[in-house]
Amino acid sequence: MIITRGRVAGVSDITLARFVSRVRKTIPLRGLVNVVVTTNSEMKRLNEQFRSNDEPTDVLSFPSGEMGGLAGEIAISHEIARENARRLAHSIAEEIKILILHGMLHLAGYDHQNDDGKMARKEHHLRKALRLPDALIERSMTQPRATGRPAKTKLGRTREMER
Repeated sequence: MIITRGRVAGVSDITLARFVSRVRKTIPLRGLVNVVVTTNSEMKRLNEQFRSNDEPTDVLSFPSGEMGGLAGEIAISHEIARENARRLAHSIAEEIKILILHGMLHLAGYDHQNDDGKMARKEHHLRKALRLPDALIERSMTQPRATGRPAKTKLGRTREMER
């Protein structure tokens, strides 16, 4: 299910639902995937509640452990997605798809912090197959964030490392 809080020009729930279905064919997930496209203020609240980080972030993934037929949920900031899309010269729809792909890989158990590049390679391969611009992990290594310097977590890692 796709839930968009507020109107996001150039993005439709139907297009995003179709994209989720395409990605599900390539990533082994059991259960449904819910995606919420929301505001920075809600992302800040979620980031604080679940990661003790008092600022918005672009994407958060919440695996459910396959309880109740749900693989998990993904929350995306349409405001940060818009900034990133503008900065990286592609559409907001493409940016949200990149974030969905990244989030779905996390739901499938990938963890770029601890996998010696396995998630980055998988995301790169899928990005090419799905005809998407640079993968989230790749560009976080080479590009500054649209919202300024990377935020440090309580463990001293940047937010890009924890997504």
